[in-house]
Amino acid sequence: MEKDISAPGFIHGLRAASVPADVLQMARRCFVDTLAVWAAGMQTEASRIARNHAAKRYPGTLPLPFDGRRVNPVGLAFSGAASIDALDAHDGHQVCKGHASVALVPALMAELGTGSCTLEEFLCHLIVGEEIALRAALSLHATAPDYHSSGAWNALGCAAIACRLRGLTREQTGEALGIAEYYGPRAPMMRCIDHPAMVKDSSSWGALTGISAADLAEDGFTGAPALTVEAPEVADIWSDLGSRWRILENNFKAFPVCRWAHPPIEAALSLVRAREIPLDEIAGITVSTFHEATRLTANRPADSDTAQYSLPLAVALALRFGTILPEHLSPDLYDSPDIWRLADLVSFEECEAFNEAFPAERYAKVTLELKNGGQFTSETKAARGNHDAPLTDQELIEKLELYTSPVCSPETRASLASILTDPANAPSPEEIVVLLQTSQSGGTNLIGPSL
Repeated sequence: MEKDISAPGFIHGLRAASVPADVLQMARRCFVDTLAVWAAGMQTEASRIARNHAAKRYPGTLPLPFDGRRVNPVGLAFSGAASIDALDAHDGHQVCKGHASVALVPALMAELGTGSCTLEEFLCHLIVGEEIALRAALSLHATAPDYHSSGAWNALGCAAIACRLRGLTREQTGEALGIAEYYGPRAPMMRCIDHPAMVKDSSSWGALTGISAADLAEDGFTGAPALTVEAPEVADIWSDLGSRWRILENNFKAFPVCRWAHPPIEAALSLVRAREIPLDEIAGITVSTFHEATRLTANRPADSDTAQYSLPLAVALALRFGTILPEHLSPDLYDSPDIWRLADLVSFEECEAFNEAFPAERYAKVTLELKNGGQFTSETKAARGNHDAPLTDQELIEKLELYTSPVCSPETRASLASILTDPANAPSPEEIVVLLQTSQSGGTNLIGPSL
C-alpha cells in the first residue's frame, strides 16, 4: 500500500516509534520551555484578563494550568496562548518570523484534557502540530506580501492536533485545515511592533481558531482547501513532510523581549564585559541593525507589553543587570533615572547587509561612545539560542527554574525538569496536568498590577 504523504496522512499517520531521537528531544525542549514561559506569563495583566475572559465566556471541566478554574477546550487554548504570548520569551522559528509552540502546547493540553497517554505519544502530537504550523508559515510568507502575525498560521497546527486526537477522517481534517486558514487572524505584525499592546502575535486567536476549526469540521462545516497546504506553488514546501523536521529549526530565547533586540543586547554586553566599561562613563550607544529592529523605538514604555518591544530599554536593562529577567520588565523596577539615562543614549543605524540577512538571521553591532572621547565597536552579533547555536538543555532548565519559581513548588519544578534530564522517569501528561493545577506556591506578582 502506498504511503499517504499528504498533510492529513501525516497528521494521522505519524507514530512516536518512527520519530528520530533528536526530533523527540527537540519536542521535549519546546514543551518544557513553553511551560516555563506560561508560568511566568501568568504574572502579567494580559494573562489575568485572558483567564478571566475564558472563565466567564468558556466555562467547562478542564482546569486552567497555574490557575485551577474550569474552562472548556477553547477557553484553555485561548487563555493559555495569551498567557504565553504575554511574555516574549517563547521559542520561535527565524524564517517563519514567528512562533508555533505558544499556540500548540495549550491547544494540545486542551484537546488532551484530563485524558492519558504516554509522554512520547504526547510529544508526537506536538511534533505533528509543529510540522504543519511551520510549513503553513513558510507557505504564507511565500505567497502573501504582508507580514502576518503567528496566529495566521499556527492555527493550522492547532487544528491538526485536534483532528489527530479526535480521530477525524482525512476529509474532515482537510476541511479543518481550510477553516483554520480562512478564519486565522492575519493580523499586521508590524502594527504591534509600532504600537505595542496586549494583542501581541495573535497566537491566542490562532489557538482558539484551530480548536474551533476542528469543532466545525467534525460537525460537517466545510472550508477546504487550505491554500497554504494544497496550492501548487507551495508544493515544494510540503514535499519533505515527514522526512525533513522543521521543528529542529526552532530557536530559544535567552531574554524575555522581542528577539530583534537580542543581537544588540549581546553586542552591548560583549563590549562592557570585555573592556570593563563603567556604565556612568557611557555617553552614547549606537545600534547598527536591520530595518525591522529599528522600529523597536519606544524609550519610555509605560507597561510590560511596550517594554518587551523597546530596544532602547532592553539594552539599558541588560547593561544595568547583566541580563534581562521577567521581573525586570515591571515598571516598578525599570522606571528609574539610571535606566532612563542609558535608554536615552540609544540611537539607530540601519545596515543594508543586515537587512539582506533578515529573516534568516538577525544581526547587530553596537558602538559605545565614552565621556572621555573613547569609542568602541563590537563584533557583529546574532541572537543566542539559534538552531545552529542552541541554548543547552541545562540553560533551558535554569530558565525553567527562574521562570516557574513564582507559581511552582520546588517539587513541581524538579518534575518538569525531568522531562529533559530523565525522560524515562518523567511525569506522564496526565500527571503534568495535575502538577500544573496544584503547584501554585503563592509567589508574588512580578509583572504588572496585582492579580
